[in-house]
Amino acid sequence: MNKKGFTLIELLVVIAIIGLLSTLAVVALGSARQKARDSKRLSDLKQVQTALELYFTDNNTYPTSTDLVLGETGAQCLGANGFQSTDACTAPVYMGMVPSEPQPGTQAYTYNGASTSYSIDASLEGAINDLLAGTVRATQNGLSNYTAP
Repeated sequence: MNKKGFTLIELLVVIAIIGLLSTLAVVALGSARQKARDSKRLSDLKQVQTALELYFTDNNTYPTSTDLVLGETGAQCLGANGFQSTDACTAPVYMGMVPSEPQPGTQAYTYNGASTSYSIDASLEGAINDLLAGTVRATQNGLSNYTAP
């Protein structure tokens, strides 16, 4: 008899190879998502820094506040009176929509400001360039890793 087709062992080997390749793809995708969220965090911090510098140029002061969570109610917009909700934002508007943390449920962007300085804390999931995983702090002097005292 001349039977054509695949043997059970050949089929099992092919299924095992496909399973291994799909596992590797899922792991690589998870890493790419983490890097994308971290890149968004750094981009968000840079945008807020730029808006704060424009605010400082016009007002000779930074918005004063402590432990303000950016992107949530009361800090959705940066206008003439500092951080405000979107519907109360007054002209000139320095940032129409203040960004919030890309992964809900994790550490939010926290703003602390005095008249001559500010800090915004965020948390990175992995290392990017010279910044290590963990808390990063944006100030009027730039971005750096931050360790709480």
